[in-house]
Amino acid sequence: MAIKQTHKEVKGFLALTPLLLFICVYLGTSIIARDFYKVPLTVAFMLSSIYAVLITKGVNMEERISIFSKGAANSNILLMIWIFILAGAFAHSAKEMGSIEATVNLAIQLLPGKLLMAGIFLAACFISLSIGTSVGTIVALTPVAIGIADKAGIVIPLMVAIVVGGSFFGDNLSFISDTTIAATRTQDCSMKDKFKVNSMIVLPPAVIALLIYLFQGFSVHVTQEPQTIEWIKVLPYLLVLITALIGVNVMTVLMLGIFSTGIIGLLTGSFGVIGWFASMGTGIIGMGELIIITLMAGGMLEMVRYNGGIDYIIHKLIRHIHSKRGAELTIASLVSIANLCTANNTIAIITTGSLTKDISTKYGVDSRKSASILDTFSCFVQGIIPYGAQVLMASGLAAISPISIISYLYYPFLMGICAVLAILFRFPKKYS
Repeated sequence: MAIKQTHKEVKGFLALTPLLLFICVYLGTSIIARDFYKVPLTVAFMLSSIYAVLITKGVNMEERISIFSKGAANSNILLMIWIFILAGAFAHSAKEMGSIEATVNLAIQLLPGKLLMAGIFLAACFISLSIGTSVGTIVALTPVAIGIADKAGIVIPLMVAIVVGGSFFGDNLSFISDTTIAATRTQDCSMKDKFKVNSMIVLPPAVIALLIYLFQGFSVHVTQEPQTIEWIKVLPYLLVLITALIGVNVMTVLMLGIFSTGIIGLLTGSFGVIGWFASMGTGIIGMGELIIITLMAGGMLEMVRYNGGIDYIIHKLIRHIHSKRGAELTIASLVSIANLCTANNTIAIITTGSLTKDISTKYGVDSRKSASILDTFSCFVQGIIPYGAQVLMASGLAAISPISIISYLYYPFLMGICAVLAILFRFPKKYS
């Protein structure tokens, strides 16, 4: 029996090694190149994906490829690819038509230079809280944020990170967020009660992040003369924001944006039909690397799951629970590692939700606190991994490396720190 258990543990650890290989390859080549922005993520994912297929035992090569392909063809992965395609088409056609330029000019006239960074963060928080999705927020705000950064002399990765960080504020708290729904349903608590507990944990880091942006904004000076605003060219972005705020599906929002951009571009003479098609094509091609990364990440992570990597982590962690605080730290670790292995915060919550409920019941963890832990830690991890859909989407729209954004993600990191402190210091006490 001992030998069998040892074999299981070795196999479980081996299942996780593709993730470790990915990290080592990326870090190693980046250190050799002395530049973390030049190393392509596609190569690191290709090598770790090949390795994940090769170490899979018990099935022939054809079946291994089938398992990998099943992960790459997961409905969530394909949905993200569709969003990438539509977002690329909309962003580039809007840029060619002059919509981004007009919207940026409007934002600069409405907000003083010193408040641009804080204003974008508040806008991202408000929109994500209203629509319940980080991806929709990123799609709507990132192109405008990039244009503002360019005119105001703000580092583009910083401005993009502001949008990404703010988008997770609502993803974590919104009543219509899929992570909130998954967390409350698996823990049998009401959304209202979960919101009360969750807001006590994540509002302080949001305020701190806002203060940082206000402080950094003091050095921002927009020297460019105010431009005449072409209101008709602002309409596509107003349409995207309004339809997103009223809860329209993100793909429908993007299609409306694409068609409105095309119609206005044709009416104003910004481009012809061929020019419109060409701009959309360029935008779609620009998303090619992100699509490849998403497919390989989905396949590699499916191999990790198939080989027992997640089960191995779960059984390792639950052995060491001895107190309520330990139970909460274990729940946080479970959902965080599951998120690293799935790159999807909703799936991570669903994967660990029932086990979390069992741990909570056994060790007396309040269901409202366990739901908050699940949601907060999954959003924290999802917000900082370079192969997560949100960071990939934002970096693709900005044409920058996903890695370049990570160090500027103040809110997600602050959220993770405050969530750990809330567990260690039993906060909020009423629910701890």
